Amino acid sequence: MALGESMLASLLPILSLLLLRGQGCPTACRCYSMTVECGSLSLQHVPPGIPPITQTVFLQDNSITQIHQADLAPLSGLQYLYMQNNSLWALEPGAFLGQQQLLELALNRNRIHLLNSSIFKGLDHLRVLYLAGNQITRLLDFTFCYLPRLQELHLQENSIELLEDQALAGLSSLALLDLSKNQLSTISRDALVPLASLQVLRLTENPWRCDCALHWLGAWIKEGGQRLLSSLDKKIVCSEPPRLAHQSLLDISGNSLICIPPTVHVEPVEATARLGDDLRVSCQASGYPQPLVTWRKVAQSRLGLPRASVRLVGGPRGGNEGSLGEHLASDTGSGMLSLTNITMAHAGKYECEASNPGGSTRVPFQLLVNLSQQQPPRPPPPASGAVSREPLYEAGSMDFRALGAATQTAIAAGISLLALTALLLTVMICRKHRKRKKAKQEESVLYVNDYSDGPTTFAQLEEYRDERGHEMFVINRNKPLFPTYEESGEGAPPGRPGLVPSSETLQDQGLLFQPQIAYEIHC
Repeated sequence: MALGESMLASLLPILSLLLLRGQGCPTACRCYSMTVECGSLSLQHVPPGIPPITQTVFLQDNSITQIHQADLAPLSGLQYLYMQNNSLWALEPGAFLGQQQLLELALNRNRIHLLNSSIFKGLDHLRVLYLAGNQITRLLDFTFCYLPRLQELHLQENSIELLEDQALAGLSSLALLDLSKNQLSTISRDALVPLASLQVLRLTENPWRCDCALHWLGAWIKEGGQRLLSSLDKKIVCSEPPRLAHQSLLDISGNSLICIPPTVHVEPVEATARLGDDLRVSCQASGYPQPLVTWRKVAQSRLGLPRASVRLVGGPRGGNEGSLGEHLASDTGSGMLSLTNITMAHAGKYECEASNPGGSTRVPFQLLVNLSQQQPPRPPPPASGAVSREPLYEAGSMDFRALGAATQTAIAAGISLLALTALLLTVMICRKHRKRKKAKQEESVLYVNDYSDGPTTFAQLEEYRDERGHEMFVINRNKPLFPTYEESGEGAPPGRPGLVPSSETLQDQGLLFQPQIAYEIHC
């Protein structure tokens, strides 16, 4: 019996080879012992015709750019797939859905920049995953949640700058995690909590920011985490702040790992916009480390209004789309809230929040929407018993267009009446003022005649100063002669002292009558 089993074991590779040859082999590839070797053939895609019983496929050193679910669907017994050193940049969701027996997957040295959980769906038995040397920048929450039996995860030599707290969730069997040679500046304690079986951790050659957020890592290593680190891995060197640059995290006291809570400035803090306008609101935050800026809409619009698009722009991560009433977007340092094609749904309160390990600060922003410039046509009045579909306005709104037609008319009439009353009062006051001024001028006019050979001097005019001592000045030096008492046939007019007497009177007094020059003197 034992002899029969040994003979069967020795014949198994030969039988497998015969089966592979019987099912064919991809062009230019080599097939042997349930293995297909297609390396260094300048392939642009996964070659068709790989026998379904294949367990190991070598596709390294080619120019394959994508993996589709159909490429590997026939290979349900595949256990080892090596595709390092290709040009892979896209992995179709569910690309490995049919490879439930896969144990080792090598995708290192490619151009992969984005990972999500749907890519690894179906790999329940995967033990080793090589992703080193790609262009990955972020590890989002639950990226590896479909890899419960994964034991080794190689992520070194990427550009990972963000490791979210739940990015490694589900990796309860992981024994080795290599995050060296990335762009990590910090890592949270929560990110490593799911790794209950971790035995090796590599974090060297990252630009670590040694502040209060990294205090736990130094303490953890000193307390027992050092068992996971080799002598080289313990040398976690700080890149910032400048005063701690080039120092080892383990050599820095906890009191030196500090953070500065954020301060926030929003400009403007309140704005009024018309329908259809675009609006940009700046939110600047400072602190250490640089705060994460987040915009939220905290005042919900009423039911029946359309949902509007809100975009946060600015900063190194660009803009992100969101819906009103939801968490909008985040950015580091500064954020610009950009509202386009404003509707009534945009009206309300917003909030800019800046947070860092030192704390968080929130500043509100109020947006009012003015309907005075662009108002949609008024719909016909609803039939009796029908529900009105006129736009709703926020409670407390003082917008004129938000009032009814009768109220608008009454307000306009009241304003017009007040304006007319004010105009009439102004006219009456002006007329009364003019009359008083004219009367005062007439009371202050003094008429004199000049009998001298030359013009009257101001010294001579001083003689006509009235009893109150008012100053006098000449208004008209060529005023016509005034009627004499003789011409008037009356006595001197009242209030006109200084009029010329009749010629007979002048002759009786022995005076030589000469042409008279009259002056109008104002006091």
